[in-house]
Amino acid sequence: MPEKIIDIDGVGNVLFRQSNKARYLNISIKPFVGARVSVPMGMSYLKAELIVNDRKAWINQHLKKMKEFEKQQTLFDENSGYCTKHHRLILRKGDRKNISVRISKGKINVVYPNELNSSSNEVQTIIRKGIERALKIEAKQYLPDKINILAAKFGIRYSKLSLKNIKSRWGSCSRKNSINLSIHLMRLPDHLIDYVILHELAHIVHHNHSANFWKILEDITGGAKKLDKELRRHRIAIY
Repeated sequence: MPEKIIDIDGVGNVLFRQSNKARYLNISIKPFVGARVSVPMGMSYLKAELIVNDRKAWINQHLKKMKEFEKQQTLFDENSGYCTKHHRLILRKGDRKNISVRISKGKINVVYPNELNSSSNEVQTIIRKGIERALKIEAKQYLPDKINILAAKFGIRYSKLSLKNIKSRWGSCSRKNSINLSIHLMRLPDHLIDYVILHELAHIVHHNHSANFWKILEDITGGAKKLDKELRRHRIAIY
């Protein structure tokens, strides 16, 4: 879609992008991305800029919060040595115009233009996308077999398994006994992966967090509350 970068006085560069899905002008503030504006088709960039100028106070307030959030994030560079379970991040500069990411032979290869800095929003965003691609590959190779083993061991049947890039929860279980697991489980130690899977399998028996649910989970894990407390120390999304 057509897009345009506009320097908003007191804010800085803001990306305006026309969208055929947007019914109204929408302003979003995201870490490592900054301020973005979705402009409905038929609205001019000039009118969109006027609206954004009227909302500068709101934008700066949220940009400040975003900057504080970014300070807490992992900054990937050539020396970070970041690894997933089976992939290692390789980051380097190259004589190219665009940032590329390729997953091959246990490596997450990210190459970015010489004029960019590895700490830039553009590079950090692509790195995270590359890591998530690697996690998806690992999840497909590991989680289906693991849930089948644990389900068979405890005699619990689920109807369907979906692996998704969920960043708000480790997993979920529907009323139809379909289980969703986040690919970010692959960033956990194996015993916590088992715990999350067993937690969702236990929901097939009790679709709540009642005392009966925790009793079943305790019986099949041998330490549910302790494991749950340990799990809470891990963040779901990549930070």
